Amino acid sequence: MAQTTWQFDPAHTLIEFSAKHMMISTVKGRFAGVTGTITDDDANPANSSVKVEIDANSVDTRDEKRDAHLRSADFLDVENHPAITFVSTNVTSLGGERLRLTGDLTIRGTTRQITFEGTRNGTNKTPWGSEVAGFSADTSINRKDFNLVWNVALETGGILVGDTVKISLEVEAIKQS
Repeated sequence: MAQTTWQFDPAHTLIEFSAKHMMISTVKGRFAGVTGTITDDDANPANSSVKVEIDANSVDTRDEKRDAHLRSADFLDVENHPAITFVSTNVTSLGGERLRLTGDLTIRGTTRQITFEGTRNGTNKTPWGSEVAGFSADTSINRKDFNLVWNVALETGGILVGDTVKISLEVEAIKQS
């Protein structure tokens, strides 16, 4: 089977993240501005690839002050680093629809290799005749690996922002002819 190219459908794609706040609760956010391409080879997953670009300015945690702080030089520094990117370097089948996706994640000008565990969720036809495919993937990163080091020590011990950031992707993509 030949490779199939899919473009992310931004209206049906969600990139979420979460991190501990004050060591006792979890704050979640998302990025609204995302584009991406998947080249999928069912017969040989090693020939598959993924490329994603996220508008760092589109961060949304449902709190304008926090979002402004995340956009600032303390965190994402969107003025100097407007995009977060991911480019796959290896796709491995884990059996069935499960996949392991390894690649280069760039945040704030720093690139590190990360690995997502994911699934192909199948394909379908829209009422308008387009073929679509669904994909899900998750990973965790240490934000300090990307020079996201701002923090505040808490009076009672611990820190304001946890180092581990969980990332979750829900992608619907449209088949390209």
